[in-house]
Amino acid sequence: MKNLSFLLLFITLAALQASAALPDSTLRRYAAQMLMVGFKGDSITATSDAARYVRDLKVGGIILFDVDLTGSATIGSRNITTRERLKKLTSDLRNYAGYDLLIAVDQEGGRVCRLKTEYGFSPTVSAEYLGSADNRDTTSFYASKIAAEMAETGLNVNLAPDIDVNTNPECPVISKLHRSFSADTAVVTRNARWFIDEHHSRGILCAVKHFPGHGSATADSHYGLTDVTKTWQLSELAPFRELINEGEIDMVMTAHIFNRNIDKDYPATLSKAIIDGLLRHQLGYDGVVLTDDMYMQGIIDNYDIRHAIILAINAGADMLILGNNISTGYEPDRPFKIVNMIVDAVKNGEIDENRLIESHERIERLKEKLH
Repeated sequence: MKNLSFLLLFITLAALQASAALPDSTLRRYAAQMLMVGFKGDSITATSDAARYVRDLKVGGIILFDVDLTGSATIGSRNITTRERLKKLTSDLRNYAGYDLLIAVDQEGGRVCRLKTEYGFSPTVSAEYLGSADNRDTTSFYASKIAAEMAETGLNVNLAPDIDVNTNPECPVISKLHRSFSADTAVVTRNARWFIDEHHSRGILCAVKHFPGHGSATADSHYGLTDVTKTWQLSELAPFRELINEGEIDMVMTAHIFNRNIDKDYPATLSKAIIDGLLRHQLGYDGVVLTDDMYMQGIIDNYDIRHAIILAINAGADMLILGNNISTGYEPDRPFKIVNMIVDAVKNGEIDENRLIESHERIERLKEKLH
């Protein structure tokens, strides 16, 4: 009798477990929602890639650029050409989507600036300039200009501010491009806070970057794996910690940097120890984690893309950038292929479907902020 009871209990639990599996349609929708993708062109039609991504695949986000690095690489060769055309583009994207769509740009100011004066936007200054002034009115003035023009043209996510600490003045991708507010963590934190507050006042979400800190790097992860094991400092976490504690952060973007003192096997974007352990459990962050572009050479030169996608999701990443705008070239069906990879990995048991459910819930909470 006892054996029969145990057998019935086992069958019941197995049936419950089977019934809990996400339907294929839901699985695909959750997987697609995890993607922030790029496309070519400053307008869309019913047959364009952009329309297919939002109408058919239903991706979670779009990332826009002004320069097409897979084509002519000239000013205005990608998505952003004029204020008027950008406003029409974002409106059309929303119409084709029919749901809350994240539409993002990198608009830090200074060298990292997609909304340029050439297209009719206001001049910007670098984070380094703002940090050196370290004045609330100055930072708020320039941040409010950026946020207002983003809101006017239909953008709702700024992949900024950069809260990397300027620990290495020779860092080619941070210090040399004047992207860090300061070597002083307090200066970084308060200027980032002022920057974010101006965006929030205009309904724009912000993604701080690059966790757990890129300012000490000696190389650029766009072009290869960047090892910061000997240069990274614990102080680089301070701006992330403070802004998390203050509830200021909407999204955190990871860095493709390798630090064997935290994870001896994987770079931050693929590291469970860094995303789930350091960011979520030690710093207490439960918002959306966004990867830097998954096709940067820091990743694809060292990992098969399918393996990298699985590692990133299992590590705790909620959204993956597939900008389709770097040296690895443009592939129109790439977002569809990545969704298939994710779905197959869940069905094969390589990704727990609960990870997709967690990410879906975080992304939905994030989108609620838009209202």
